[in-house]
Amino acid sequence: MTKLVAMVSMDLSCNQITGNISSIIGTFESLSYLNLSKNLFQGDIPQSFGQLKGLEKLDLSYNNLSGEIPKSLGALPYLNYLNLSFNDLSGEIPSGGPFANFTRKSFLGNEALCGNPIFGVPPCTSPSSRGLKVKQLLLKYIVPIIASFIIFASLVIMLRRHPRCNIHILGLPITLPSVDYRMISYHELCCGTNNFCESNLLGTGGFGSVYKGTLSDGTIVAVKVLNLQLQGAFKSFDVECMVLRAIRHRNLVKVISTCSNPEFRALVLQYMSNGSLEKWLYSHNYCLNLVQRVSIMVDVALALDYLHNGQSEPVVHCDLKPNNILLDEDMVAHVGDFGIAKILIENKDVTQTKTLGTIGYIAPEFGFEGRVSTKSDIYSYGIILLEMITRKKPTDDMFVGELAIRQWILSLPYKMEVVDDGLLRIEDGRDVIFMQTILSSIFELGLRCSEELPDQRLDIKDVVAKVNKIKLALLGNRNRGI
Repeated sequence: MTKLVAMVSMDLSCNQITGNISSIIGTFESLSYLNLSKNLFQGDIPQSFGQLKGLEKLDLSYNNLSGEIPKSLGALPYLNYLNLSFNDLSGEIPSGGPFANFTRKSFLGNEALCGNPIFGVPPCTSPSSRGLKVKQLLLKYIVPIIASFIIFASLVIMLRRHPRCNIHILGLPITLPSVDYRMISYHELCCGTNNFCESNLLGTGGFGSVYKGTLSDGTIVAVKVLNLQLQGAFKSFDVECMVLRAIRHRNLVKVISTCSNPEFRALVLQYMSNGSLEKWLYSHNYCLNLVQRVSIMVDVALALDYLHNGQSEPVVHCDLKPNNILLDEDMVAHVGDFGIAKILIENKDVTQTKTLGTIGYIAPEFGFEGRVSTKSDIYSYGIILLEMITRKKPTDDMFVGELAIRQWILSLPYKMEVVDDGLLRIEDGRDVIFMQTILSSIFELGLRCSEELPDQRLDIKDVVAKVNKIKLALLGNRNRGI
């Protein structure tokens, strides 16, 4: 690294890198994008980062970093995105420069931080060093214990006041902010959705409907209400609860709470303001450029990697499709709808099921034999990749008999002719040869993921590496003005 002269983008996220972050990185003044998230880095954030005058995006989340946030970061003129969440940082959050535009999302999961209350932290005081240590000890150990007791007591009181609604608070870590400890009554859901009015309806799925709602504190949520008249609705609710209570990842839709009684079942979920990938692909009012499409597929790949490898027992989504990929206000993709997900138990790589996913996206062995494995999700992912580049649904009328989207693309000697016209118009002006190389790489990845035989499909870790490489190539050429 010491021999490098210049660097524009660096992404080492989602590895097992340990030790301190090298201060040498701070010498690359041309660096505009730095992502070291989801590693095992420890120690301080290097003061030399304050020398990265061209830095626009910095992500150090999900590490073991400690110490204070360097005040020198407040002097970076172009910094517009910062994520330091889920570390062990302490001290005051700077308030000047770019920090005036950041929100609490940048600092979640750092209990010892203080500063402006808009960051979701307490105001700073000036205690002695001993007093500060006592405060940190209280925040780290004593307060969570007391908070847990208060939450449990409040839950009991709530259940007595609302006997019709049995509230389940899913097993989220106690170090998360208090917003994750919502206890929501049936009455609050009714008020927040205007009695589940049709004007608040966001969409319908296989087992129920999703409504936009506003909680009593102003939080906007999505309320998934199960249609209990449908066969399998109870099982779908139980499966989704079982899966979601055990997982937490940036690219999975977060569950805030659940509410159930003999006549009612609902999941209260994180609201996604930009809707589904399906909407963005097929609505005339929206359009995604190539960087956005690839970024979304990076997010989805990271979610699948977490589901397949981040648990003691792998989770298979079983119904991955554009309608179940939701986009937040920053266009970050989140995978949702785990109503038919399967947990592979007892060290099994494959399980059987009678519940099928969506036609066009389900793997051949899943559709014909009911055999489910992590490779089933890989197949669905590959089909979505092909769909995003061609803007052709696998259920399009042109795909009949033996002709499916994969076979259609394989049969074409010149695949560029089936690339989405809208995508080509957006990318007009970029280097043609470079764009064809990128698109060919995406086609190749989609075809390898959607192989007919499960054993011939890529592993999700290889998918993450390849789609990340494509994204970095795109970002690198964008920064060079190509």
